[in-house]
Amino acid sequence: MKTPMNLLASTVAVFAAFSSQLGMAQDKPRVDATENWRVATESFSRDNFKHPAWGYGHSKRVYALAKTLARADKAAVDDDVLFAAAMMHDIAAFPNWASADKDHADKAVEILPEMLRTNGFPNEKIPAVIEAVRTHMFDRKPALPEAVYIHDADTLDWLGAIGAYRLIAIVETGENQPDAKMALGLLEQRLAQAPAGVVSHAGKRELQKRRSSLKKILTELRAQSRSFEDL
Repeated sequence: MKTPMNLLASTVAVFAAFSSQLGMAQDKPRVDATENWRVATESFSRDNFKHPAWGYGHSKRVYALAKTLARADKAAVDDDVLFAAAMMHDIAAFPNWASADKDHADKAVEILPEMLRTNGFPNEKIPAVIEAVRTHMFDRKPALPEAVYIHDADTLDWLGAIGAYRLIAIVETGENQPDAKMALGLLEQRLAQAPAGVVSHAGKRELQKRRSSLKKILTELRAQSRSFEDL
């Protein structure tokens, strides 16, 4: 039979063990599978996609804008799909994964499924990511909700002040990159072509703002340089 002192000692021991386990749980918070693949995917993008126009910074902007547009339209989208597609959509624009005879979007859909699985991305969501990556360029026709907003966000990131920055940042940075005069022409081409590509209601509203901003920038560039090559 336990005495009151023995009972008290047992109670203290149990409480101490429980407190110790609780402290360990607090010191080492549980990281779920979703956070694991997100960390791995974003780390991969940050470490490997280094480019002033279509690098990690562009990937982050596409994700943020895609979420903003979907929210404005009150559209039901899977955030996991948006995140994975935004982070990885330009992978085949980089030498390690590029193909000389395929568009970077088409090459990406060949190599991404296995990479996503390796990072622990939910297998059942991979087809939606692949479709969003396949149709992310402005001249392609997205169908799935996530694909629509990735597509529009990628298109809009070529317009406005950020669009001007992206093209000017790659002027004469290497083989096949535009010179200053060509960059001006490419910006004007974006102004003309992008409207037909934007699909979502929120994207079309944002399009008007960014087109107006880019027009002002182009007007200033023309006014300050006769040839644009002098900049």
